[in-house]
Amino acid sequence: MPRDPNCIFCKIVAGEIPTQKVFETDCGLAFLDIGPLADGHLLWIPKEHYETLHEMAGERVGSLCAPLPQLGEAVKNVTAAAGYNVLQNNGRVAGQVVNHVHFHIIPRAEGDGLGYRWPAREYAQGRAEELTERLRSALGST
Repeated sequence: MPRDPNCIFCKIVAGEIPTQKVFETDCGLAFLDIGPLADGHLLWIPKEHYETLHEMAGERVGSLCAPLPQLGEAVKNVTAAAGYNVLQNNGRVAGQVVNHVHFHIIPRAEGDGLGYRWPAREYAQGRAEELTERLRSALGST
């Protein structure tokens, strides 16, 4: 199993660092975030070390993501949250602090003050079509 001896999440998986373990499968581990944005804020990580999501094979991502609905429902029910966010960041510029793939499951309540910036905009003339073609080409689709 790929592991980075300097990675805090790899150390958690190996049992070298204690954590509040909540759920575990053959491929993933869920535990309470030590710096929660809300009570019940979970982290869901693969047991293998991958820095970013796109480094993982699709089958591994599928297996890892399969429990996300169950985890989200548990967080929502246990915390009596009105909803929850599932966040996954790739790269520092995207907000990734620990270089090990992880999903945040964050319970939300009206007026909790968390929020995020979403400055939606429009594409310039022809830009959406150009990007569509380039992405299709990169993905080998038509």
